[in-house]
Amino acid sequence: MVIPLESQNLFASVDMGTNTFKLLIIHLEPSSAKFTTIHNHSDAVALGRNSSPSSSSPSSPPLISPDSQFRAIESLKKFQEILRSHNVTRTRMVGTSAIREAGNRSIFLNEVRENLGFDFHVTVLSGVEEARLIYLGVLQFLHVYDKRVLTIDIGGGSTEFVIGDHGEVVYADSLRLGHLTLTQNFGESDLVGLRGYVRELIEGSGLVDKVKILGFEVAVGSSGTIRAVENAIWCSYGCDDREKGGMRVLEEGSRRNLWWFSREELRDLVERLCTVEFSEREKVRRDEFFGRRSEFIVAGAVLLEEIMELLGISEMQVSKYALGEGVVAEMVSGEFPEFDLNANVRWKSIMRLSMRFNGNDRMRNGVQCSAIAKDIFEGLRKYTKVFEDHFTDDVCLDEKDFEYLEAACMLHNIGLYLGKKGYHKNSYSIVMEHSQLDGYTSEEIQLIAQLARHHRKKFPNFEYTSLQGFPREKFGILCSILRLSVIIQKHKILKLGEIKFDDSSESFVLVLVKKGDQPILLDSKSLAKDIETKTRKEAEFFEGVFHQKLLVVVEMDGSESSARQ
Repeated sequence: MVIPLESQNLFASVDMGTNTFKLLIIHLEPSSAKFTTIHNHSDAVALGRNSSPSSSSPSSPPLISPDSQFRAIESLKKFQEILRSHNVTRTRMVGTSAIREAGNRSIFLNEVRENLGFDFHVTVLSGVEEARLIYLGVLQFLHVYDKRVLTIDIGGGSTEFVIGDHGEVVYADSLRLGHLTLTQNFGESDLVGLRGYVRELIEGSGLVDKVKILGFEVAVGSSGTIRAVENAIWCSYGCDDREKGGMRVLEEGSRRNLWWFSREELRDLVERLCTVEFSEREKVRRDEFFGRRSEFIVAGAVLLEEIMELLGISEMQVSKYALGEGVVAEMVSGEFPEFDLNANVRWKSIMRLSMRFNGNDRMRNGVQCSAIAKDIFEGLRKYTKVFEDHFTDDVCLDEKDFEYLEAACMLHNIGLYLGKKGYHKNSYSIVMEHSQLDGYTSEEIQLIAQLARHHRKKFPNFEYTSLQGFPREKFGILCSILRLSVIIQKHKILKLGEIKFDDSSESFVLVLVKKGDQPILLDSKSLAKDIETKTRKEAEFFEGVFHQKLLVVVEMDGSESSARQ
């Protein structure tokens, strides 16, 4: 998949975790401090699985097994191809608990370098450094910079704890408690032993006293395990009366915070996971819901419950970002010393809302839609004479207008979480009900919601569309750009080439070109006809808004076909 974003602003991280290897590619926009994920990929490498002591002594360091090494190399080769396809040149690879503790660490790292190139360097993080980077990643997702934050990240082989305040680490620690190692040692049959072991290790570490002395205002969980727990609570996993995951979000709307759960809710989830008869049917259900985390979810949930109990945490916010985003954030800080990674609170809240209701595929669709909308927006702005001739002075497009348009691009499809039928209406309702958009006024939220509502189906009826203080002509322009962008994004074999004004025909020309990585199954005339069908109504709406015709042109292999005159 090719996303039309500047490759010079792409940064990537590779997190070589105990259970999962994760590749993350971030697009940075220095001028607006926008930090956007454009690609992520993870592999269940299970580097810490089946590790054995490096000597006959049980206390000796574990060894990474040959099978695990093979899976790791294959995963990294796949990551390398993805990085090349995106032309990413700035990548940092980090290793965590399994590599950090391995007795054959040097041998493993040499294998990585020999198979992927000697410039593919892996930095093995200490537990404290890992905790610091996790906190930095959390700051890119949650609006907690001004608070004293206790961040907890449960990995496969260790759990990191960090207290941060205004971007500075006050305290950091790493304990050898991970969902993979606990599952291997205790399974699901010895929960008493599991709880006792966890309590003894945490109490003996001095962590409880240290946290009590330093204190915290907000507790944040950032790992995949904690996100899986939060998602299970959000979707009422295990409740007999639960509707399809999230169906009650519109009813509970403002009463239910996003990315959050209480200790009582966690306790209920653990009880359901541990007391339900583990039949084959229940196993299938759990596997379908938790995916590859199903095997470790009980150990992870029990560990989290004990941590919250011992540290006195009554509720926990959850960050979608963690170590990988923290690694990228530090890379960005090194390259742009003046760049404020804690800026643009508004954009972060848009991303949080989008990620709550969209999976990775729909997030990528939103990013692609935003990139197309930006090109159309900037293309139209160049033709000031059109605006001067046909619009009033307050319709001049500015950066604030694009901010609203971009927000709508990222949120237009969140209603699909509740089903395909009428999803544009659900997108509107979710934005309005879950109006936890930091820094936006109620009027701005209404504007973004209305754009999302009108990205498909009927055109806006301005008599009934609530737009307090916002020019209706300008809303029509933004709406037209959004609708065109959504159609282009959905047509996977084509991408936007440019938008220009043809003086001879007094029409705007929208040029679509073939994507280099997509096969063409239709000839140019058939493709043009297909595009005409999809854009006919949008061209009519565009003409009504701009008082100018829209000509859509498809260019393929040097040929040119008019899709609409």
